[in-house]
Amino acid sequence: MPMFPLGHVLLPTVYLPLHVFEPRYRELVRVCLDGEHEFGVVLIARGSEVGGGDQRLAVGTVARIVEAAELPDGRWALGTIGTRRIRVREWLTDDPYPMADVEEWPEPDLAPAATETLAGAMTRLMPRLRRVLAASSELGERAAPATIELDDDPVLASYQAVAVAPIGPADQQRLLEAPDATDRLDQLERLLIDEEAFLGQRLALESEDHDPDHPAGPPG
Repeated sequence: MPMFPLGHVLLPTVYLPLHVFEPRYRELVRVCLDGEHEFGVVLIARGSEVGGGDQRLAVGTVARIVEAAELPDGRWALGTIGTRRIRVREWLTDDPYPMADVEEWPEPDLAPAATETLAGAMTRLMPRLRRVLAASSELGERAAPATIELDDDPVLASYQAVAVAPIGPADQQRLLEAPDATDRLDQLERLLIDEEAFLGQRLALESEDHDPDHPAGPPG
């Protein structure tokens, strides 16, 4: 499968816009548009997106091209959607663009009772996620709206929750690699508990800084 290593994580169901300018990835786009409209995305563990020589992780997501526009200078503007997880069995050539032998890594099938349990876990997680998003926005950080609605399917919603949560690529990758959605939500909840406490401390400090009855420092 053609592969596009990136500096961030693509998750199933999530939209990923791409600006493609390197010659090797321009060729990748042309080949994909002539074929299945798909390529794999994996996180770069060390190195740069540009120029090659990077170290790549072995679990990623298939991106499906849903929009493509070639610019006059040969660059591409793409809109892609993450569709499903993959594992890299072996990296192949990087000429003319990265290629890998991959296998699909589907989510395990859920019994009806497990689906209900997972849906309940998702329902419990959402209020905390909304509070964290609201606090991030209040602190002036880029964040999804606290009113965001996720998919009714709890497995898909688990990926979407990871995508909008204010966590870094390493944590997103760890959650992508979770064995199932229940474990993914458990890990995400622990991360959100820590993040909510951290953001609460920051908000309290900012409130003190703006409170005339609590000066920031001793009088001069």
